Amino acid sequence: MDRERGSAVAEFAMVSGLVVVLVVALVQVVLGLHVRNTLIDSAAEGARHAALAGAGHAAGVERTRELISAGLSSSYADHVSATTVQVSGATLVRVDVSAPLPVIGLLGPSGVLEVSGHAIQEDGP
Repeated sequence: MDRERGSAVAEFAMVSGLVVVLVVALVQVVLGLHVRNTLIDSAAEGARHAALAGAGHAAGVERTRELISAGLSSSYADHVSATTVQVSGATLVRVDVSAPLPVIGLLGPSGVLEVSGHAIQEDGP
């Protein structure tokens, strides 16, 4: 009986350490997905705005930056660009966003998220 004294404390410490690592990893994945989805939605909305008749690429870039700043932080809206591309005979506006991947602590990959949004260019009036 005396040999097992204190084993519950040691087991609790080991299991709780593992649970903390798993929770931090889960929060990291959820945060990364949230940032990625927000950037994709902002780029798509910016492309739709730039594709409107009478609007330009600068308007789409500005709209994308506004949405990213409102949803995340203005530091994620530093690298936004808009271009016109041809796909299967259709003229599209493409808005590209490049932002840092948020990392909690020292664990996990540090990198850059690159997303884009597309919209069909409307003809002028």
